[in-house]
Amino acid sequence: MNPTLPSILFLCTGNSCRSQMAEGWAKHFHQDRFAIYSAGIESHGLNPQAIVVMQEEGVDIASQQSQQLEQLSGIDFDLVITVCGHADKNCPVLPTDCLKLHVPFDDPPALARIAATEEEALGHYRRVCNEIREFVERLPEVLGKKFSSSAAIDEDCD
Repeated sequence: MNPTLPSILFLCTGNSCRSQMAEGWAKHFHQDRFAIYSAGIESHGLNPQAIVVMQEEGVDIASQQSQQLEQLSGIDFDLVITVCGHADKNCPVLPTDCLKLHVPFDDPPALARIAATEEEALGHYRRVCNEIREFVERLPEVLGKKFSSSAAIDEDCD
């Protein structure tokens, strides 16, 4: 990663699905603009269905690693984006100059567990994958001038 680029962390509970998709899309669209990472409060391993739906979109995340936030302790993030409620509520204390944004996405594994068919389950992954893509693709415009500000975009972690 280029240390001169602003650093973005996508944070979720297990760093297995949503944050991995977000990292993949961010690298796909913005690797020349940001240093991009993902992590979890815990590490649950990479979700195979997340790999499948991202591959369908032409983005390979199979080599990404599921990791806990502590494994990235040496990095001073400029922006942390929580992608699930659990990560938002359990967000670790961040440096005061780190911006935080909470953008919740549905949990595909939870929705897949109650799906009637395998195709319906995969449909949940595809929908969330596309929602994450839409958000990440327009991330520079969402951040606008706020990214260079020291004010939080959303509430600070408690």
